[in-house]
Amino acid sequence: MFIAQAYQSRFEFWRYMVGSVVVFLASIVGQLPLVILVGRVARDKKIPLTDLEDPAIFMKVLDANLTFFLTLISFAIGMVALMLWVKHSHMFAMKKIVTTRSKVDWGRVLFGFLIVTVVNVAMIYWDYSSNPENYELQFDLSRFLILALIAITLIPIQTSLEEFLFRGYLMQGFGLLAGNRWFPLVLTSLIFGGLHYSNPEVDKIGDIALVYYIGTGFFLGIITLLDEGMELALGFHAGNNLVAALLVTTDWTVFQTDSILLDKSEPAAGFAILMPVFVIYPIYLLIMHWRYRWTNWSDKLFGKLPAAPERDPLDYL
Repeated sequence: MFIAQAYQSRFEFWRYMVGSVVVFLASIVGQLPLVILVGRVARDKKIPLTDLEDPAIFMKVLDANLTFFLTLISFAIGMVALMLWVKHSHMFAMKKIVTTRSKVDWGRVLFGFLIVTVVNVAMIYWDYSSNPENYELQFDLSRFLILALIAITLIPIQTSLEEFLFRGYLMQGFGLLAGNRWFPLVLTSLIFGGLHYSNPEVDKIGDIALVYYIGTGFFLGIITLLDEGMELALGFHAGNNLVAALLVTTDWTVFQTDSILLDKSEPAAGFAILMPVFVIYPIYLLIMHWRYRWTNWSDKLFGKLPAAPERDPLDYL
C-alpha cells in the first residue's frame, strides 16, 4: 500500500520534519539569484525598497522570461535536496514515494496530463470566443519560444517537487505517524493550500481563493490514495500549470508570463472559484474511477495502516 510501503525505509517521524525543513531552506537558497538580481536592478533604477514588497515589481524590474526562469530554479534546488535527503537519511528509493507499482506508470502520468489540459484549453477557448473583449492577444513568437522552452523544462520539476513533497513524502510521514490514511490526506491538503496564502491571487480575490487551493490539494491527495501512486497527480499538476503559463496569464497572478493571451477581466470571487472544486474535480474523479476501476474507496481513504514492523535499534541511527 502506498503509505505503508514507507515502513521499508528509516521512517522515524523526525526525519520527515527535518527533511521538510531541508527542502524549504534549499528552495529559499534557490531564490537568492532572483532576489539579488532584482535588488541590483532596482537600485540602479532607483526604485524605492518599499516598492519591492509588491511581487509584481519583479516583473517590472526584470524581463518576464528571466523572472520566470529564476523563479522556477528554486524548485529545482528543492528537488535535489529532497532526493538527497530521501536517499541518504531515509535510505529509501524515490520511486517508493511515487508509486506502489514496480515502475512509474507513464501512461497514468500522460492520462492525468491530458485530462486537465484538454478541459482547460477548451474552457479558455470557449471564454475567449464568448468574451473576446476580456483578452488581449500578446503573442510574440521569439519570446513565446523562449517561454515554452523554460516552461516545458522547469514546470514539470516545479509541480513534481510539490507532488513528491505533499502527496508522497509528507503523505507517508504523517500517515505513519497517525496510523491511518485520512489524517495525512487532510493535513497535507491544508498545508498545501495554506502555503499559497501569500500568492497575489489571494490578495486580489480574497480568502475564498484558499478554497480552490485546499480543494485542489484534497483532489490530488484523493486520486493518489485511490490509485496507490501519484502518477495521475503528477501529470494533472504539470498539465494545469503548463496551460496557465503558456496559454493565458494576467497581471495579478503569481506566474506572469509572455503567454499567448493576457486576461484583462476582473476576477470573480464567487462560483468561478468554487466550480473546479465542487463540480469539475468530482467529474475528473468519476472519469478516473471509470478508467482505472478503483475499488474499496472507504479503506483507501479512511482505513487504518498495518502496525509498524519490528526494527533493529541500529536502524534508528
